[in-house]
Amino acid sequence: MGLNLVPNNGQLASRTQKLASGVRIQDVIEGEGPEAREGNLVEVNYVCRRSNGYFVHSTVDQFSGESSPVLLALDEKQIIKGLMEVLVGMKVGGKRRALIPPSAGYINEYLQPVPEEFGPRRSLFSHANEPLVFEVQLLKVL
Repeated sequence: MGLNLVPNNGQLASRTQKLASGVRIQDVIEGEGPEAREGNLVEVNYVCRRSNGYFVHSTVDQFSGESSPVLLALDEKQIIKGLMEVLVGMKVGGKRRALIPPSAGYINEYLQPVPEEFGPRRSLFSHANEPLVFEVQLLKVL
């Protein structure tokens, strides 16, 4: 799957890393606040898309810009592994984009974040065997 997360439009490319799990992370904005650590409760906004670009779910309304941030526990029993890897080490105010392979994604339906609405939840689980692209902004470490 040749998804290139680094822009090549002449701008300074941000750091991209590939983890052992297959998760690819690109720092979009570094952030300057406290750093998220395993075991923390964090408040985030995110946009989730399938690897082909199709929208799945977001905490930010694409028309009004209003957001409904979610609280996530950085605990591998509660959150998808790939998103935990993206958030741990991130600083408040930071934004990251990540490609999360299915093996580090929704391996069961109890892992967060899961949209409350039926349509987005159905879309998410019907494509659980595909890589997902998450764009995440860390708002607070609680």
